[in-house]
Amino acid sequence: MPINPDYFFNRQLKLGILGGGQLGKMLLHKANQWNLYTRALTQDIDAPLQLACSELHAGNLMDFTTVYNFGRACDVLTIEIEHVNTDALERLEAEGVVVHPRPAALKIINDKGLQKEFFRQHGIATAPFLFFESKDDILAAVRSGRLSLPFVQKTRKGGYDGRGVCIVNQWEDLDNVVDASSIVEKKISIAREIAVIAARNVQGEVMVYDPVGMEFNPEAHLLDLLVFPEKLNKELLDQTRSIAREIITGLDLCGLLAVELFLDQNENLWVNEVAPRPHNSGHQTIESCLTSQYEQHLRGILGLPLGPVDVVVPSVMINLLGWPGYSGKVTYMNLSEILKHPGVHVHIYGKNETRPFRKMGHVTIVHSDLEEAKKIAVWVKKTLKVISQ
Repeated sequence: MPINPDYFFNRQLKLGILGGGQLGKMLLHKANQWNLYTRALTQDIDAPLQLACSELHAGNLMDFTTVYNFGRACDVLTIEIEHVNTDALERLEAEGVVVHPRPAALKIINDKGLQKEFFRQHGIATAPFLFFESKDDILAAVRSGRLSLPFVQKTRKGGYDGRGVCIVNQWEDLDNVVDASSIVEKKISIAREIAVIAARNVQGEVMVYDPVGMEFNPEAHLLDLLVFPEKLNKELLDQTRSIAREIITGLDLCGLLAVELFLDQNENLWVNEVAPRPHNSGHQTIESCLTSQYEQHLRGILGLPLGPVDVVVPSVMINLLGWPGYSGKVTYMNLSEILKHPGVHVHIYGKNETRPFRKMGHVTIVHSDLEEAKKIAVWVKKTLKVISQ
């Protein structure tokens, strides 16, 4: 049931967040604007959201007792990272705590094998896949001819930001296969990678943002540059929105769902994977949309009407990654130079230590001309360096 807004805007409701990273920090900016009382559980007491919440607690997000005891003191509980103890969330939900995303849906999403089965059962296009329990099983399937190259291996649990993914293009790459329970997908001939974010509230209202185009760092497999909105013809645009609506409704999720998709050479859409929380592919909504993804997530989990998703101004977003060869206390070279440029919005996450390819912040460049925004983004990437002191 929706919650009376007077109850939580007067700080009587306690909103809990599992995770202490930059997504939680940006979510708390909106929560503080609305005067919400917030509690956060993080494994790192120096996490980026440390100064933004009403209460900060340190603990293991995978430990049943820690998550359960933390959640008991919350009225509404959400996540900014998927890797949490879902058994504890199920117990809390049964005892009356409002938990979003629903633990049952989170269990499906946390297991890439169950995710793929969900797509297949709902007729959602995804790359053909097989299940394997070990590296030896994969190698045996290759030798027998059951599995042919090229393919992509993904560990069923624990992977994120490129971790747990092995791309096998040639025989030499088989040495890099991970020894874990996995899915192996046929490698799709990708023309473009895109993402779309949907939002849903308990009343069943759904809003879908325009899709973004994504370019990835080939070395770190992390999002490097994002273009918003991505130019698609009407048919593909309608398909992305329909797919996002179908998945978020089928999983019975409230809050946000980010859907990552491949567009192949024949302009067919394939779902890669999903994330039930604010997402890297939605940072630009802070400056580019009437309602940011962070405000939308709060609206969804609190049962408020969803906000409009109209694009106010196009944008390009780049991640600020720690430069290769640098580890230690962070410094940002040429930050003052970047801030002189109109339309450039810098977000520093507050992580004290940098290391190669660690996400340390992002920059959103807004401009009425997307091509001009791309040029500025390239300049920012060359100019702003994240190194150690």
